[in-house]
Amino acid sequence: MDINQLFKKISAEDMNDNVFTLVGNDFFAATAGKKDHYNSMVASGGGFGVLFKKPVSWCVFRSDRYTLEMIQKEQTYTLSYFPDDYREQMMFLGSKSGRDSDKMKEAELISIETPSQNMSFEKARLIFECKLMQITTPDPDDFYSQEARDYINETYKKSSDHRKFVIGEITDIWIKK
Repeated sequence: MDINQLFKKISAEDMNDNVFTLVGNDFFAATAGKKDHYNSMVASGGGFGVLFKKPVSWCVFRSDRYTLEMIQKEQTYTLSYFPDDYREQMMFLGSKSGRDSDKMKEAELISIETPSQNMSFEKARLIFECKLMQITTPDPDDFYSQEARDYINETYKKSSDHRKFVIGEITDIWIKK
């Protein structure tokens, strides 16, 4: 199905969603790749704002995630938010790696391609298309609150636990019609 039949493109200024609810309460799927091969993972947290006069999102990924590897390769990705009744499908996206399985065929979600050839899902209610700007690894010494330092030090016990901050320019926003 064509994305324009299900979604309408809006500007960042036309967003009605509360960004604190989006990043603090809602799960979303981060997806990278093209129609012939893509991967999604469930995510939470992050933020939205303006950087270098561009609307941006930032997310936190474990350094060993396959989706992160695909974001680095493609340099584009989507963040897709779903209605609450899709929580089970969302949790499935976080239950196994697409590196070792054909998880996307098992996910029980119908994919949809954007005009930019990024992948998302027909049942999403909100889609952000992003162009990769930066991936960075936070250094515990760069945090000034003890709570943040303790969290980073506790989280980074093994190298596979390291987190990467992914910052992307929001190039398009699609909202369900």
